[in-house]
Amino acid sequence: MICELKSRQNFVIYETHASFSPCKKSFSKGRALVSLIIMSKQKFKTSDLSAADFLGGQLLIAMPGMKDPRFERAVILMCAHSNDGAMGIILNQPDSEINFGDLIDQLEISDDEKLSSLEGNLAYKPVHVGGPVDTRRGFVLHSADYNAEKSTLSIKSGVCLTATVDILCAIASDKGPARSFLALGYAGWAPGQLENELASNGWLHCAVDADLVFNADFDDKYERALALLGVDPAFLAADAGHA
Repeated sequence: MICELKSRQNFVIYETHASFSPCKKSFSKGRALVSLIIMSKQKFKTSDLSAADFLGGQLLIAMPGMKDPRFERAVILMCAHSNDGAMGIILNQPDSEINFGDLIDQLEISDDEKLSSLEGNLAYKPVHVGGPVDTRRGFVLHSADYNAEKSTLSIKSGVCLTATVDILCAIASDKGPARSFLALGYAGWAPGQLENELASNGWLHCAVDADLVFNADFDDKYERALALLGVDPAFLAADAGHA
């Protein structure tokens, strides 16, 4: 389940479609650019999963033979995984069409919050393609020094997920987390889909590394993720088994 935040206080629950059909980016004028969502902890139970199967809080790394171009060389932070499906955020696909300044400009933020201008390089803070599902929905991965009650999900190793306007306002006014990663969209898997892809040697996985999550050097994140496993990509065969 995913909760869609219609306002800063109220959540509406709806079922997601774990489909990988292409999503063309489209934003309506006069409305907030980001639809705000947060994973529901209650839905993701692990009682039917073994420790080896449960990948929430781990990094998912695409094998060289990945056939879907949207996930070629992808490094994904798995935010949730259970018998009901899985959800993650791609970490190494910056969106060339939008930055944080654009995001703030298109959000419905009142004048009294004084966010009409951003100082320094903050306006150019990158926004990323989090995945091909619901690409108008926004997520912020961030360090644990920021916590919004009932809105922040602790993932692992000091990495958290928040999906409210408040965290964007906090970042814009220099009151947000020390480290943050902004994304539009997410990667989603239907029940059993990720398990089948793992069995087909489509992915490697390893423990999350906070420095890799928040590092701005996108071009080498794939190699750095493989290095966490002690793997040299030059010797990684497309049909190798998963870790």
